[in-house]
Amino acid sequence: MHLTSVVVAASLFLIVDTTSASSAAKPSTINRQKIVQSFNVRRTASSKTTPLQVGNGNLAFGADITGLQTFLPYNILSTWGWHNFSLPETATPNNFTGLDWDTHGRLVNYDQPNPAEQAISDWLIQNPQRINLARMGLDFGNLTGASGKAVTKADLVNATQTLDLWTGSILSSFVLNGTAVEIETWAHPEEDMIGIAIRSDHLASGNLGLFIDFPYPDTSKFDAPFVGVYPNASSSANVSNAYGETFQTVFDPWYGTIQRILASKDGTTGASNANDTSYYLQLQWNNYGHMAGPTPGTKGRYVLTAANSTELLFVSAFSSSGDFVPMSFGGLSDASSDWWPDYWKSGAFVDITASNDTQAKELQRRTVLSQYLTVVNSASTNPPQGESSLSWCLVNNGWYGKFHLEMAFWHLVHFARWGHFDLLARSLPDMYTRFLPSSIDRAKKQGYQGARWGKMTDPTGRSAPGEINSLLIWQQPHPMYFAELHYRAYPNASTLHQWDDIITATADFMASFAFFNKTTGVYDLGPPMYPVSETGNPNATINPAFELAYWRFGLDVAIRWKQRLSGNGTANANATATIPKAWIDVRDKLAPLPVVNGTFTTYEGIPNMWSDPATVTDHPALAGIYGWLPPSTSGRQPLNLTVVQNTANKIRTTWDLKNSYGWDFPMLAMNSLRLGDVKQALAYLLDPSFAFDDAGYPAGGSRVPTPYMPSSGALLQAVAMLAGGWDGSSGSHFPAEWNAVVEGFSVGL
Repeated sequence: MHLTSVVVAASLFLIVDTTSASSAAKPSTINRQKIVQSFNVRRTASSKTTPLQVGNGNLAFGADITGLQTFLPYNILSTWGWHNFSLPETATPNNFTGLDWDTHGRLVNYDQPNPAEQAISDWLIQNPQRINLARMGLDFGNLTGASGKAVTKADLVNATQTLDLWTGSILSSFVLNGTAVEIETWAHPEEDMIGIAIRSDHLASGNLGLFIDFPYPDTSKFDAPFVGVYPNASSSANVSNAYGETFQTVFDPWYGTIQRILASKDGTTGASNANDTSYYLQLQWNNYGHMAGPTPGTKGRYVLTAANSTELLFVSAFSSSGDFVPMSFGGLSDASSDWWPDYWKSGAFVDITASNDTQAKELQRRTVLSQYLTVVNSASTNPPQGESSLSWCLVNNGWYGKFHLEMAFWHLVHFARWGHFDLLARSLPDMYTRFLPSSIDRAKKQGYQGARWGKMTDPTGRSAPGEINSLLIWQQPHPMYFAELHYRAYPNASTLHQWDDIITATADFMASFAFFNKTTGVYDLGPPMYPVSETGNPNATINPAFELAYWRFGLDVAIRWKQRLSGNGTANANATATIPKAWIDVRDKLAPLPVVNGTFTTYEGIPNMWSDPATVTDHPALAGIYGWLPPSTSGRQPLNLTVVQNTANKIRTTWDLKNSYGWDFPMLAMNSLRLGDVKQALAYLLDPSFAFDDAGYPAGGSRVPTPYMPSSGALLQAVAMLAGGWDGSSGSHFPAEWNAVVEGFSVGL
């Protein structure tokens, strides 16, 4: 990914209206640097689950206590580094046929594992998987530890490490055998380059160097905290042969190139195919050095030493094409030192440091660290040529590294609320534009109009087979939410046209998907389908409350979009004529939100709502009806706030919140905020089950690995509501005694 790609992508938002009120910079009254750096992360030992990271949203480097990956094989992950294993014998993706389900009296084909095609079904679920590009750590040469054996982390004396949030860098230091070692770790803010500085008298003796080696990919669903496998010397040759791994290298005293090739086989011919993985590490160091490798007894390990010098400055550029040369270490560190302060000084900010409440300090800590981590992990670029994809977590791999479109909201929407449209524009609307053809094909194959967005998606837009993957629907209206935020920031024709094809195709599917029930005279959603919670019997799930509310919201936006395009927001005859009749008909005749005994139910007809433990577990999406979403603007089915309040009370007293995780708590907090209960909102945001570690990573728990990055974006979205409010209730909603100062927030939906 190149700087020019970033500039082009960002310009999609920024060129439309440079006079927009949301983009106007105002002098800050908050000492942002002091607050940000007060939460610099300091460690004296490695974490067993979370590294400290540097990165830019497209590439991230995870470090152990040495500032590298010396003792713990943390990861270098990218948005473009993917690998396909060889196809099963005599099988190709074209052999996959999925399964047919009865859907309102007709057979609809869904991308689900077919028992008769198990091998190719499994292959499509597991491939492609994101790969760990390399591991970089300290090579100790002939040095030994106190035991006389190989150096271990126990031999590091006075080990300290600081992540400087203001510059996006890590400084690590320790003493080994009485000699100090200092390491700086940096990432370029826009190019896929890592910079490393090592300073020690051990370098001059040739007994300290930098190693680079390469883990093999594997088929684990969750690779956490380490991605890939490192075979021992006795087995590495066999493993390497199984992968068809080769290296092409060129080294001189100041530069080097390592090309790694991982071959895969066509299942029909058995020959190497276009799924081969090839990528480059282009290296530069500051003075005369010696790169050797592979090291005897290893497979693919290289070691760089710099004798007669006490300093080694090293830069590695990672790419899929090998077509650019890394800059100097000084140029890279300068770029990071410029970019990160600009990030912190621009956009919105919250200062609650004047409060004496320990909860305020903890919320401030989580907020600052989440701002850093979401840039490193989620601010990825998705250029039109499709050379990279969104991953949204560059710490480790979940679900083979594939990303989930229903999570796009939590990963990305906060950038808009915090005034960082430049970061949101790295991926939107291009992500939807790129996936539009495959989504149209998916809908057409199933007999629907428009575009059906996938769930668990690979870089091509292809959905991984799965029952939940193919039957979940709450990702469908996301484009409307993003587009509406974009229009609020830049209300002009350019914005309207950028999103029009996406909104039109999305609304066409939503109207087509709804089934007209002649008995009740309303449009139903499902079955078959899964609600947000991904629980229950999909063949019994009909008219889930949150999805109905989100469907109505999405069609509201789509109708308003056409009105803006044709009549400047005025619902005149000409404007109305451009709106597909089906959109209006479905919106106005959608089934009402299901209510029993004065509370919403997860879906219509669910047995024993609130009394059966199975109905009050997993994601409490009922809170999203008024937390995530504003009330419908159509007025045809007004939201009953008494039912909203009753439901909130039931969730608080009945829901199995100890089994909830991640974005559940920010969504509950946003619902409480709209209902006027700030105290309860803060209680949700600081609930013991919504935990963040010392570096600000959100805990995953027993169901997903740590970190679970949707929590970070969801927290920032909730804090934005606290700081900026929403339509009809703008401004800060922090407790008065917290003495909060907020800057730069737009009003939310």
